[in-house]
Amino acid sequence: MIGHELAGRYKIIERIGGGGMALVYKAQDILLNRNVAIKVLRQQFVHDEEFIRRFRREAQSAASLSHSNVVSIYDVGQEEDVHYIVMEYIEGQNLNEIIKERAPLQVEEAVRIATQICDALGHAHHNQIIHRDIKPHNILIGRNGRVKVTDFGIARAVTSTTITQTGSVVGSVHYFSPEHAKGVVTGEKSDLYSLGIVLYQMLTARLPFLGESPISVALKHLQEEFDEPREVNPLIPQSVENIILKSMRKNPEERYQSAEEMMDDLETCLMPMRLNEPKMEFEDDADSTLVMPALKTMQRSSQHHHDQDDDSEDEEFEEKPTGKPKKKWVKPTIIIGSVLLFLGLMLGVVMYVNNMLEVPEVKVPQVVGMTEEEAIRELEAQGLTVNEEVIREYKPNVDEGIVFAQDKEAETMLKKGSPVQLSVGDAKPLDKMPDLTGKTFQQAVEILKSLGVKETAIKQSSENNDTVPADQIFDQSPSADSDIDPEQVEVRVTISKGKQTVNMPSLIGMDKDKAVVTIESFGLKVGAIKEKSSFEVKKGEVMEQWPYEPNEPVAPNSEITLFVSSGYPSDALEYNYSVPVSPSAEGQESKIRVVFSDALGDNQEAVNKTITTSEMVPVKLLLAPDKHATVMIFRDGRQVDTYSVSYTDVKNGTVPQPTFEQPPVEPDVPVDTNPDEGNGEDGSNEEDDAAYHWDNGSEGKGKGRGKGNDND
Repeated sequence: MIGHELAGRYKIIERIGGGGMALVYKAQDILLNRNVAIKVLRQQFVHDEEFIRRFRREAQSAASLSHSNVVSIYDVGQEEDVHYIVMEYIEGQNLNEIIKERAPLQVEEAVRIATQICDALGHAHHNQIIHRDIKPHNILIGRNGRVKVTDFGIARAVTSTTITQTGSVVGSVHYFSPEHAKGVVTGEKSDLYSLGIVLYQMLTARLPFLGESPISVALKHLQEEFDEPREVNPLIPQSVENIILKSMRKNPEERYQSAEEMMDDLETCLMPMRLNEPKMEFEDDADSTLVMPALKTMQRSSQHHHDQDDDSEDEEFEEKPTGKPKKKWVKPTIIIGSVLLFLGLMLGVVMYVNNMLEVPEVKVPQVVGMTEEEAIRELEAQGLTVNEEVIREYKPNVDEGIVFAQDKEAETMLKKGSPVQLSVGDAKPLDKMPDLTGKTFQQAVEILKSLGVKETAIKQSSENNDTVPADQIFDQSPSADSDIDPEQVEVRVTISKGKQTVNMPSLIGMDKDKAVVTIESFGLKVGAIKEKSSFEVKKGEVMEQWPYEPNEPVAPNSEITLFVSSGYPSDALEYNYSVPVSPSAEGQESKIRVVFSDALGDNQEAVNKTITTSEMVPVKLLLAPDKHATVMIFRDGRQVDTYSVSYTDVKNGTVPQPTFEQPPVEPDVPVDTNPDEGNGEDGSNEEDDAAYHWDNGSEGKGKGRGKGNDND
């Protein structure tokens, strides 16, 4: 049943209890998203119409009630052979468990529990429903202390602790009222008698009547008195004992007349003025008042005749004036006759009782291998009963509900009515499913194998997950903490493949090593790293990334190829070229600006400063076979000189060196209003034969290399 969705709505979570007739499971109502308790008729009874009728009677009885101290019924139904009742789920314990753990309870707690039970009974009685089976097992105590009465109208499977009437079970023998034991119709006062026994048990940790067999217990309810509560537990106030004594009177007319009357007494019994009230006294039972006066009358009659004989001894033959002489032997004859009659009656009673006590013996049948239901019927057919405590134990080779042992061997002789204890196969104890979240598949396999799960029963699948790292489990079936049978379960885990996509980072301009780290941090892989020469990109920096551009979505683990600058081409030449600059007049300030174009780009500024005297300005140039260099000098905003340096001259070492005596190429050129536009049409890029090769270790490679300094 665990994991099954009953009626497509109730998902069974775990088993939380059960009795001879039904099993109880905790389940989730998927539609309303709440926990519920589901009572399911045991499989061995699903074809027994009488059990099905009793099972449905419980739902019908309880469903008509609506009270805070009554377990609510939500639904009832049948799915194939599964008959079920859906009811309110109570998180807590039943009263029987509490009594076993810590009885005797505190008086205040016991009275509080009894008051709430009484309130529930009052509501039921107003709705013409008699519970007929009030006992601690049917009282649930929630974690908030709320008392809930359950099993209204239920008829449990026939066991040694129940007495049947016309085939229907009507209660547990330890909590029977005397009228229950007699087999007469029971009413409200019978429920109140059972409640009195529950209160007695809560406060004394014992039952008022115990016996070797259910019959002997039932007879004690009818004939015997119990130990009064305060004799067992002196801490019980007299007012509380009075409630127990009154509710447990054998004569129903001497009990509380209604649940409301008993509840009023319970609500006030702990008030200070009532704690030490006088002990409640009752008249003798009806049976005693019928017998004892007759015996006393007989004794008085005998004494009267004896006195009369003494007084008339001298007048034995005296004649009376109005009648015959009185015969002296008449009175003794009457007395003797009465005594003999009485003795005869007593002898008859003794013989009757003796016959009752001589219980015949019957042969114990073999019930091992039968279902529990069949075994109960077989034992009862032989005149035996079944012990209240049925041993339920899991056996690997025994199906649930099948009897695998009986404490009295078959063919042995037992007195009729003797109990036989049955051992019945129970459901296999289940293990809890571990939480595998965050584990790798191999770790999960090791954990499950340690529980006894077969490795072949462990399945895996993979999915992308934006929040769970790759290779970690993020989903499992069955869910964590659910009940599983390791030998039968099939486990499925879902493993994360990491994020579904990532946005490609921009790597252009990054150092190669930093780019590699960035790629891996995004869950991507580094493919090839290729070098490519460049005038614009510094050696070791990324020039290109392939095949994904920045911010483009990329699947995890995709390979990225990097193109990294290897620096200038091998045929590039670096050259340090010095040009003369001078003010318009020696000693006067002139603003000098030196601009050059080479393989690294056009209109790079080398110097921008004010001078008062002539000087040589160095300009660092980079030349390529298809890219020559040009140096332009501007004074006070006007272009005054232009120098050309060809790749061939630099390579051959034939670059002419300008001097101060060299006349300017184009003096008095109009003011350069936008020098960044190029070198004009002055023919300054023409090649010549002069050349000089720079030292390869020269500093200042790149754009704008060799700028002047205002402090030069």
